Amino acid sequence: MWQVNEHRDIAKTCRNLPVEIVKKYELWKEIVMMHGPEKLKEFSGFNDEALKGVRSGQRSSRLNRQYRVIYYVERDVVTVFVLSLTPHEY
Repeated sequence: MWQVNEHRDIAKTCRNLPVEIVKKYELWKEIVMMHGPEKLKEFSGFNDEALKGVRSGQRSSRLNRQYRVIYYVERDVVTVFVLSLTPHEY
């Protein structure tokens, strides 16, 4: 079983997000806790991918066309750290 740790601002951010985004984020957390982040690749809607540049070493999962969850995995303690829920900048 995996552990999901959230940045301290995530709860505050979720209060200002649309309900459907919060529900999708809760689903994302359930999948990660039960099966690990590798399972996200089986769900094409999340479009889980590694990030480049300044965010190298972090990953991004799509919650909808606009919003992403940014996280990184610490393998030795089997923990996923959610850094932010942000609208994607085009």
